[in-house]
Amino acid sequence: MTRAAGRHFLQIPGPTNVPDRVLRAIDFPTMDHRGPDFGVLGKEVLAGMKRVFQTAGHVVIYPASGTGAWEAALVNTLSPGDRVLMVETGHFATLWQKMAKKLGLEPEFIAGDWRSGADPRVIEARLREDKSHAIKAVCVVHNETATGVVSRIAEVRRAIDAAGHPALFLVDTISSLASIDYRHDEWGVDVTVGGSQKGLMLPPGLAFNAVSAKALAASKAAKLPRSFWDWSEMIASNKDGYFPYTPATNLLYGLRVALTMLLDEEGLENVFARHQRHAEATRRAVRAWGLEVLAKNPAEYSGSLTAVLLPAGHDADKVRKIILENFDMSLGTGLGKLAGKVFRIGHLGDFNDLSLIGTLAGVEMGLALAAVPVKAEGVAAAMSYLADQHRPLARAAA
Repeated sequence: MTRAAGRHFLQIPGPTNVPDRVLRAIDFPTMDHRGPDFGVLGKEVLAGMKRVFQTAGHVVIYPASGTGAWEAALVNTLSPGDRVLMVETGHFATLWQKMAKKLGLEPEFIAGDWRSGADPRVIEARLREDKSHAIKAVCVVHNETATGVVSRIAEVRRAIDAAGHPALFLVDTISSLASIDYRHDEWGVDVTVGGSQKGLMLPPGLAFNAVSAKALAASKAAKLPRSFWDWSEMIASNKDGYFPYTPATNLLYGLRVALTMLLDEEGLENVFARHQRHAEATRRAVRAWGLEVLAKNPAEYSGSLTAVLLPAGHDADKVRKIILENFDMSLGTGLGKLAGKVFRIGHLGDFNDLSLIGTLAGVEMGLALAAVPVKAEGVAAAMSYLADQHRPLARAAA
């Protein structure tokens, strides 16, 4: 097998590239997870994750994928047969709905076109109809990883409140946490779901729940079976920085370093601005190629990824294959209903302007090799936009 020189460009929307500093931290010798040093580590990462979620409430960390965090959110708050209102924003919203069914819940799925976020007006109207308050939770994916569409969580909260409905509000931030502005407390979310392998710049393996006081109260009466996912045992141990069972110790080392980089060195506001800058540059490239961004509403554009819709008759997976074989770059595939129709450019995590330009250059060359009718102007459009963003800083430094 011929070796490809240089680094592989991993431009899927997660798992993302892990910074060298984080990798080195994960490589530290494993410590005693019952010893005093671990208690310090546990308290540090739990406090840091509260800052990421923008909450003063509890954050629970599991050794799991984001799917585990979904399950924890449902089983800690709901009982068999409970009705939950969910929105078909894309592939991952669909998977969450399927999980709810498997757990013995009764999901009511609001149909969507996979190009738009959750519609607050539709949610409000449905909750107003629910006079008996049979709906126990509203579940929304903040950033749909399959489509590059963001749901407006603050507006959904206002819709729930306008309907005067007591349903819990559960939100998936797996591909938006530490990439797109998200405010658990301010937006009145009851359970926020997250994972380590995207904006947090870690490998897969850590899952998170941010928990409101209302959700914690609901967990006292919830009847779905839970043991591994039980919040009560986790929270009781976490007060001293420990866990009720063996945690992913070395990933927590990495999390501590990643939190320092995100919170203390770059700052969350700058992290969010960087992601929005790269997302806008990518969309300008897509339009300059003459292609279409899948997300329809500019208010719902994702800062984490861009899904690119190819013209009819062109196979997005063929384009991805050509790019991988010729330029050693991985792009995200189309999932579910979008298979073969879109490819996804991830621009989140440990990522800078030059990484983006390299990514877009690989896409532009790959599109040409795949004979997709595009204009060779995308990289230039992105470069022009990024240069404009830097000019005020350059003038200030002059």
